[in-house]
Amino acid sequence: MSKPENKLFLLDAMALIYRAHFAFSKNPRINSKGLNTGAALGFTNSLLEIIKKEKPTHIGVAFDTSDPTFRHEEFPEYKAQREEQPEDIRVAIPYVKKIVEAFNIPVLIKPGFEADDIIGTIARQAGDEGFEVFMMTPDKDYAQLVKEHVYLYKPSFMGNGVDILGIPEVLKKFDIDRVEQVIDILGLQGDAVDNIPGIPGVGAKTAVKFLKQYGSVEGLLEHTDELKGKMKEKVEANKEQALLSKKLATIKIDVPINYEPDKLKYDGPNEEVLRELFEELEFRTLMKRVLGEEPQTSAKSSSSQADPAQISMFTDTPAEQQEEVEEAPAEKRNIENSPHHYHLIDTPELRKELIEYLKLQDEFCFDTETTSVEPTDAELVGMAFCYLPGEAYYVPVPEDQKEAQKIANEFKEILEAKDIVIIGQNLKYDIQVMRNYDIILNGKIFDTMLAHYLLDPETRHNMDALAENLLNYTTISITELIGKKGSKQGNMRDVPVADVVDYACEDADITLQLKLLLEKEIEANDLGNLLHNVEEPLSFVLAEMEYEGVKIDKENLAEMSSELEELANQTQKEIYEIAGEEFNIASPKQLGEVLFDKMKLVDKPKKTKTGQYATGEEILSKLANEHEIADKILTFREYQKLKSTYVDALPKLISKKDERVHTDYRQAVAATGRLSSNNPNLQNIPIRTEKGRLIRKAFVPRSSDYKLLSADYSQIELRIMAAFSKDKAMIEAFKCGRDIHATTAAKVFGVDIDKVDPNMRRKAKEVNFGIIYGISAFGLAQNLGISRTEASEIIKAYFKEFPAVNEYMTDVVEEARKREYVSTILGRKRWLRDINSRNQTVRGFAERNAVNAPIQGSAADMIKLAMIRIHEWMKAEKLKSKMIMQVHDELIFDVHKDELETLQSHVLDFMKNAMDLEVPMEIGVGVADNWMDAH
Repeated sequence: MSKPENKLFLLDAMALIYRAHFAFSKNPRINSKGLNTGAALGFTNSLLEIIKKEKPTHIGVAFDTSDPTFRHEEFPEYKAQREEQPEDIRVAIPYVKKIVEAFNIPVLIKPGFEADDIIGTIARQAGDEGFEVFMMTPDKDYAQLVKEHVYLYKPSFMGNGVDILGIPEVLKKFDIDRVEQVIDILGLQGDAVDNIPGIPGVGAKTAVKFLKQYGSVEGLLEHTDELKGKMKEKVEANKEQALLSKKLATIKIDVPINYEPDKLKYDGPNEEVLRELFEELEFRTLMKRVLGEEPQTSAKSSSSQADPAQISMFTDTPAEQQEEVEEAPAEKRNIENSPHHYHLIDTPELRKELIEYLKLQDEFCFDTETTSVEPTDAELVGMAFCYLPGEAYYVPVPEDQKEAQKIANEFKEILEAKDIVIIGQNLKYDIQVMRNYDIILNGKIFDTMLAHYLLDPETRHNMDALAENLLNYTTISITELIGKKGSKQGNMRDVPVADVVDYACEDADITLQLKLLLEKEIEANDLGNLLHNVEEPLSFVLAEMEYEGVKIDKENLAEMSSELEELANQTQKEIYEIAGEEFNIASPKQLGEVLFDKMKLVDKPKKTKTGQYATGEEILSKLANEHEIADKILTFREYQKLKSTYVDALPKLISKKDERVHTDYRQAVAATGRLSSNNPNLQNIPIRTEKGRLIRKAFVPRSSDYKLLSADYSQIELRIMAAFSKDKAMIEAFKCGRDIHATTAAKVFGVDIDKVDPNMRRKAKEVNFGIIYGISAFGLAQNLGISRTEASEIIKAYFKEFPAVNEYMTDVVEEARKREYVSTILGRKRWLRDINSRNQTVRGFAERNAVNAPIQGSAADMIKLAMIRIHEWMKAEKLKSKMIMQVHDELIFDVHKDELETLQSHVLDFMKNAMDLEVPMEIGVGVADNWMDAH
């Protein structure tokens, strides 16, 4: 499009102010006077972006007034359900008006009319006079005003780019034939935001269907005799409401407002007025950008006043806030501009001297350089030590393993010392590497990765990220030394020793600096017990489990692979027969064309952003009950996934050293505190399907002298919920050993427990577990295949029979609103920075986490405590048996037959009594020659 001579931007002020307010709701901008300036800042940034990038020749900003409009007179309930305007927005509006006026931009306002009516009127006249008009707003209702020379300009937001809608884009977006039919869609389906009622039961799809058939609301109402069933009743009963809704949704284009193009011409800001405003609001960066000046005031803006336990340095900053920073960032630190003394320790004399110095320390940082990220295969290349910030030491280790062992032995005493704290980043890895050299680290540690994980569980915890974010320091990139990831990447053995010194010493130095910073925050947030008595001791347990690994029956997997291939081939043939042609089932494009172009399984299939038909599991699952081909495709995918992801992949992970699989347990991934695992991901091994369960059959004991023992917490989260809520009925059921799901069903459905049928129990089970995760009536209805009304009644009945559960959920959300976090029994915190968001969707997600996180996190803490105590007991007893896996709420042991009885009784005792709760824990135990049969 060629640049127009006259380019007019009309901004919907209130829509943009609300948008800016919510963008800053996570971390409000509070200046030194206590004023929340986020909405004004966000609006100003949007205005500047338009002025700089779009270069409008003319511009105006329209505001609503508090006066009732003609819509309120027609329909008093118009916008009546809207929440009261937030105080921060009420405060922001006068400032935004002053900012607009300071830019010498007209404020467009007319009592009795809304901003969209004003914009609609001016846009129509300006467009007719040859202006290229852009209505800037996130409000889709403006689409009805689009015509030649008039566009809807939806600003970028939260990573989405600018969206400019002309006539073709509007027609495509709404699937209509004429732009004015946007009003008919709003009239038929209503608008919940503005409380426009529409016709009950008519959604977007039905509205479009009616318009394609009848052209307009009026056209539909003239042909109601052609409708059938309940829809006919609804339309006929709501004729007047439909016409009223259309009228309310129609943006006026004849507001009695003077249209004076010359007054809309943009010639730049009034710098003197703008300077005073920016100084008052403390917009430092904007002052530099717009006026090229530093502000006079020295006051500093700050983040919102949160709970003292919250840590500002761990707060994420949304992109929308980064335009305005408190002051110019400090120069980024790195090895070139930071004082340091890094030493190569490459002789016996120097090593001896270093060890003597290390013995004098209460704590020191330790880090290994190796040939592999897999600890079982890793060989030592060197060791780095640091006990003073800025000073570190690197000890190279030769490739010859006998010589390497000799050097490692020199450090054995100091590394195994019980009275010295060893500091490190992800020490579980270093513990395993040193285990390869018969050095058993088992004293006190401080792990910076785990410390940061407890302080801020939902962000990154790798050392490079921590250095950047907490120390403003950029570390030496590993790719500079060994190259990028891939087949050609080398390892540290290939790097000259002189080059490794700086890299390894910097790692140890920065880790020590992080420790000095993080330990203060751990103490301030009362997380010391959780770090030092749970997470860090667990590192030793997990290191031992990973080191032991688990034996895999390769022959069993080979047979399963052949069987799955045969089943997949057979299912593929059946799919081809139903489709009437052969095609690539794995290709979403080809699959979509067959299902929706050829077979036409649905009238209006969903599409992806790239324009292809959506063929994901959710789509196919909805079709599976009605269409055999969809069910077959899901089965085909299951066979292929089981084969490729597990059956064929597991043998490739078997270590050449001991013929076992060694998973990598990850402590610092799940925000809830749950463990995850990788290579293989044990937590994801299927359990719901028959073929999926068979994979566990390949996990076997190490020899014929051993058995696998599985110990699994039964309904741990429900029991913790009962303990938290102190619900007498639930507690009694668990104490008496009654079936909790049958007990729930009896209460919810009002029958005796012996009259509960399987269907009732199934529904009760879904509610029991769903309540913990904040399930809605809609979600429960979907899961059970029942109506939303029935689901809603079941949930109401549940809370009536278990009132303490409802009270607990309400109380924990209210407490979370005050503190902006929730915590587990042991004090593990889950930060909920969105719990007070005015965005209902965002707030709802945080509220569900507020209920669930203490329960799920306490369950995670409980099994961790059990693992630590079991590990310590097994080590003290010097048992041959080993703890080898942890999956969700289950522990798996490789048990020597002679120790089976002793181990079983002690494991049960440790798991049952890991925490002191009013509700008893029950443990399911199984013993067999493979994991499937033991589970």
